[in-house]
Amino acid sequence: MITSRRESWTGRLLLVVMMAVTLLPFLSLFVTALHPSGTYPAGLAWPDDPRWGNFLRAFEAANMGALLWSSTLIVLGVVPISILLGTMAGFAIGHLRVIGGRVVFPLFVLGLTLPFEGIITPLYYQIRDMGLLNTRWAIILPLIGLFMPFSVFWMRAHFVNMPAELSESARMDGANVWQLFRRIHVPLAMPAISSLGILLFLWTWNQFLLAIVLVDDPAKRTMSGALGAFQGQWGTDIPLLCAGSLLILAPTLAIFLIFQRHFVKALLQGSLKG
Repeated sequence: MITSRRESWTGRLLLVVMMAVTLLPFLSLFVTALHPSGTYPAGLAWPDDPRWGNFLRAFEAANMGALLWSSTLIVLGVVPISILLGTMAGFAIGHLRVIGGRVVFPLFVLGLTLPFEGIITPLYYQIRDMGLLNTRWAIILPLIGLFMPFSVFWMRAHFVNMPAELSESARMDGANVWQLFRRIHVPLAMPAISSLGILLFLWTWNQFLLAIVLVDDPAKRTMSGALGAFQGQWGTDIPLLCAGSLLILAPTLAIFLIFQRHFVKALLQGSLKG
């Protein structure tokens, strides 16, 4: 009993330490953002006169309204298509076990090992030859392809564990493959699909490298990609830069906090089995 209590308190203490380490950078950004513009704050000292207007100045200086609209368009172009293609491919490979699936699936797994940095140069020339440089399509189309290996891997892990008897019963009732997919398996796969959507949203919203390399106009980038231009303009104004960073971070943090229970529930329901 004593050993169990010690382990319990040790675990709680470890969680508190990890939480403190995680929150410390955000606290530092927040405190720094409240200092007078043009100063160089030291440590976590709370300012005598907090400048809450720094957030409004950063919002206007970074043209956050246009960035929010641009990021939303990019997310709407990437996430639904990636979910649809990943779900259909995962269903075909994991449940229907189509001919050639055992060969195709390792290729998708191999795609998980490809870093963005390793393909950015040939991707740049390909997008240039397609005439899509400095457009949002230069971000949307590559992201759909780059997210496909993970999307297929994620959804295949769900469908491979679905009982074959379920599909056999539906076929006996006259359901074809499309009806089997749309009316039976997609509703059952909603936890895996929703958690995949959350991940793809966070990755798309926070995309930095492709936005910087393939799009010159900051107003057509993601919010994280526009941080580079904002830093170049206000890099010497540390409080304003911290305020802009927090504003750019706020949407993803809000989405995660709102849907964190749903995401954990999806993991617990076995979306990563297999």
